[in-house]
Amino acid sequence: MATSMYPGQLYKTESGRLFHAGAIAIIFVGLPARGKTHISRSLSRYLRWLGVPTRVFSVGNYRRQIIGVEVTNDFFSPANKETANLRMQIANACLDDMVQWFAEGGQVGILDGSNTTEERRQELVNRFTAYNITPLFIETICDNPAIIDANIRSVKVSSPDYVGWKDTDAVDDFKRRIENHVPFYTTITDLNLSFVKLINVGERIIVNNVHGFLQSKVVYYLMNLHISPRKIYFARNGVSLNEHSYRADAPLAPAGHRYAENLKNFLLSLRENTASSPASSTPETPRQLTVWTSSRKRSFQTAAHFLDHEEIVVRQRSVLAERNPGVCDQLTPQEIEEMYPDECERGKNDPYRHRFPRAESYYDLANRLEKVILELEREKNDVLIVAHESVIKCLYGYLFGLSERDIPSLEIPEGVLLELVPTAYTTEETRHVIPDTVAGVNWQQQAANFLSLAGKLPASPVYMDHYLPDDKRKRQDGSTTYSTPSSSPTSSSIGLLGPSSTTNKQKEFSEEIGQGPELTFRL
Repeated sequence: MATSMYPGQLYKTESGRLFHAGAIAIIFVGLPARGKTHISRSLSRYLRWLGVPTRVFSVGNYRRQIIGVEVTNDFFSPANKETANLRMQIANACLDDMVQWFAEGGQVGILDGSNTTEERRQELVNRFTAYNITPLFIETICDNPAIIDANIRSVKVSSPDYVGWKDTDAVDDFKRRIENHVPFYTTITDLNLSFVKLINVGERIIVNNVHGFLQSKVVYYLMNLHISPRKIYFARNGVSLNEHSYRADAPLAPAGHRYAENLKNFLLSLRENTASSPASSTPETPRQLTVWTSSRKRSFQTAAHFLDHEEIVVRQRSVLAERNPGVCDQLTPQEIEEMYPDECERGKNDPYRHRFPRAESYYDLANRLEKVILELEREKNDVLIVAHESVIKCLYGYLFGLSERDIPSLEIPEGVLLELVPTAYTTEETRHVIPDTVAGVNWQQQAANFLSLAGKLPASPVYMDHYLPDDKRKRQDGSTTYSTPSSSPTSSSIGLLGPSSTTNKQKEFSEEIGQGPELTFRL
C-alpha cells in the first residue's frame, strides 16, 4: 500500500494499518434509494481523511464496467432467473478484488451492494472470516417517503445509469427497480453478527456486537451523517485594517465591509433565484441558511452583515480561526526567508505538516477542524462558512477527498463564492464571482448599524466590545460612545452598558471571548 499521509493522519505504520484494528470489511445491506452509495462514499472519505487505507467496492460499478448501463430494471430482480448467474458473476468479481486488496495491505474495504438475503450475507461472512477479515454490516432502513424520494432525485441526477434520461422516466425506472427487490428483502436478525442499523438515516440507530476503536469511530461518524440534500458555501472573510498581524486581530476595513455587504446581497439573491427557477422539475423545500464563522474580528464582522435577516442564524466557532503564524507574525515573506532560512527549507519540503516556531501547521489546523467536519456532516440546513483561506482549504480538501500534498497549494480566490452540493456519487462545485453592487460603504454608519443589530441579541453587550475598533471600545467608566456622521439618521451615541449593568462574571466572559465556546447569534 502507498505510504503517503492523509490530512488527519496521526502516525504511520510499516503495514499501513492504523489503530491496531486489523482488516475490516464493511458490508452494506438495504433496498435501493436508502443511501447506501452516499453513506459508503462519505464514510470512505472520512476514514481516508484519518489516514485509514480505505476503498469502496461498488457492485454497481462492476456491473456497468462488465455489461454497461443499457439494462432494464427487471435485470436486478432476484426473481429473474435468466440474469441470476450474470448478477452473481458480477458480485463475485467485485468480492474477489476486495479480498485481493486486503491481501495487499488494505484496512477497511466497503462493499456497496444490496445483500438483501440471509444466504448472501452468510456467504460474505464465511468468505471474509476465512481470510481473518472482520465483517461489519451496515443496514440502511427507511420508511420515510420524503427521504426516499429525495434520494431517488439525488441518484437520478448523479448516477451514471441515467445519463441522458428524462427526469420522470429515470424516477419511474428507479422506483420499479426498488419494487423488484422488496419481496426478497430480509432484515438482519442474527445477533451473533456485528451490525449497525441506520433507520431513516439518523432518526434512530441500532448497534449490535461492535467492538474496537476503529469500529466505534465508524459508528460515531454514522451517528453524525445524513443524506438529505443541502448546499455548502465557502467565502473568505473581508480585508481587515491590519492584514499583517495575527495578534492584532484587527476589525474589518471599509473595503471589508463593502465586500461583506456584496457577499450577503449576492448569496441571498442567488438562493432566491435558484428557488424560483423553473429549470428544476423536482423543486425542493427551501432550507434555512446558517452562517458559521470564527471568533476572529474580520471573520465575524463579515458574517455579521447577515444579522439584519432575522431568519438567518450566525454561529461563532473559535476552532474556525486561521492558522497561528507564530514567530512569522507581522513579517513579510522576504523577512521570513532572511530570519529563518532553515525553517523555510523545511516548509518547502513538507508544506502541510511543517510549523514555524510557536505556529500552527495545516496538519494542526485539520485536526482542530475535525469537530467542525462532523458537525458539517450532521447539519441539514444550508451552510455558509466565512473564514480565512487556510480554513477553507482544509474543509474543501476534506469534502473532495484530497491528500495532504494537495491542500497547501489550493487556491481559494478572494471575491469568489464557492457553492458545493454533496451527492451520492460526487460533490458538485460551482464558483461564483461576487459582483460589486454596493456604491459605497460608510464605515462609521456600518459599524453603528452593526452595534444596533447586536444590541438586539441576548446579552450581546457582554461580547460586542471584542469586535469593535480600539477607538470605539468601552471607556473606563463602562459606557460606550459611538459618533456617527451628521448626515446619519441615527443618534450620535449608542449607550450599550452602564457602570451598574456589568457584573464581574460578564466582564470575565467578555475578556475570554474569542477563545471560549461556540456562540449563536440570532435576532
